[in-house]
Amino acid sequence: MNPDLTMESSNPKVITCKAAVVWKEGEMMKIEEIQVDPPKSNEVRIKMLFASLCHSDIIASNGFPIPLFPRVLGHEGVGMIESVGENVTNLRKGDIVMPLYLGECRECPNCKSGKSNLCHKYPLTLSGLMLDGTTRMSIHGAQVLYHSFSCATWSEYTVINVNYVIKVDPQKIPLQHASLLCCGFTAGYGATWREVHVEKGSTVAVLGLGAVGLGAIEGARSQGASKIIGVDINESKRGKGQVFGMTDFINPKESRTSVWEMIKDVTEGLGVDYVFECTGIPSMLNEAIEASKLGIGTIVVIGAGHGLTREFNLVPLLCGRTLKGSIYGGIRLHSDLPTILHRCANKEIQLNELITHQIPLTEINQSFELLKDHHCVKIIIKF
Repeated sequence: MNPDLTMESSNPKVITCKAAVVWKEGEMMKIEEIQVDPPKSNEVRIKMLFASLCHSDIIASNGFPIPLFPRVLGHEGVGMIESVGENVTNLRKGDIVMPLYLGECRECPNCKSGKSNLCHKYPLTLSGLMLDGTTRMSIHGAQVLYHSFSCATWSEYTVINVNYVIKVDPQKIPLQHASLLCCGFTAGYGATWREVHVEKGSTVAVLGLGAVGLGAIEGARSQGASKIIGVDINESKRGKGQVFGMTDFINPKESRTSVWEMIKDVTEGLGVDYVFECTGIPSMLNEAIEASKLGIGTIVVIGAGHGLTREFNLVPLLCGRTLKGSIYGGIRLHSDLPTILHRCANKEIQLNELITHQIPLTEINQSFELLKDHHCVKIIIKF
């Protein structure tokens, strides 16, 4: 650790550093020299150490959910606090932290209810700006750069409000693993625990075995599910799924029947108690609904992308099934995430199985190609 970074900051200046910037919808990113402002009140500036790639970053580069350009992408990562703004009392320079896209005030109606992780005071920010409506990133102070949510982790330095940050003990969890918990894996894992409560002995199907889907499999296993069916067109995902607790694997390419029929074939025609849709493919929503049990099945939609609208058959849903959306698996920053960090520290969750590639920031465009590799699950960016 650089000893200079453990000293208290005074009068921090603008920093010039490298960042991955997407200028127009659908374009490849460019590594640019950008300027990152000092943190304002209740903010910290972070020197990024590791970041990771999520499919949401890819669809964000194509304008999802709002086309904001030019933009610094990335919403998964871990880094060291380089400087702190005024009124920051619980963090100091040198602390290792995870930047997140959801906060938790513990005071608003949603936080007090314990039923939602969508805080009113520190919300999911889609504007690409800080809470005060401005940005901390620019090129030569003239060209404004939008943040990715509240994070923008594909930059050597980033600024974030302290209410979107959680401290990490690097002696207890590898920093690469901490990066993985900022979105994908946690979104799946939390969905089985916080978004819905998968009961012991229940049956589960997970559609799509990327980091989100594997997180859902691990979550269902830890909750005591008796049958966990993984569905993916990549045969190589069979092994990954088994590592995290999958009991059955379905490759839709191996049959001409529909996915829901294949799931019912391995559940004595009943379907499953819970379906976690992690692909974001519009047609998979109906497959998920039909694969759930008549009258009591629950479908949790986690996957994003492939357009903003979905069409589904109403009758199967009217027959007693429940359809629920999920963001970050319902996990709350302060109330729930420490529990997951603790389980990782105790080796209850083997996150190393997710990491298949590690690249420098300068090769960020190549990482998009790597995602097409059937063996690719999670890509780590090392700064």
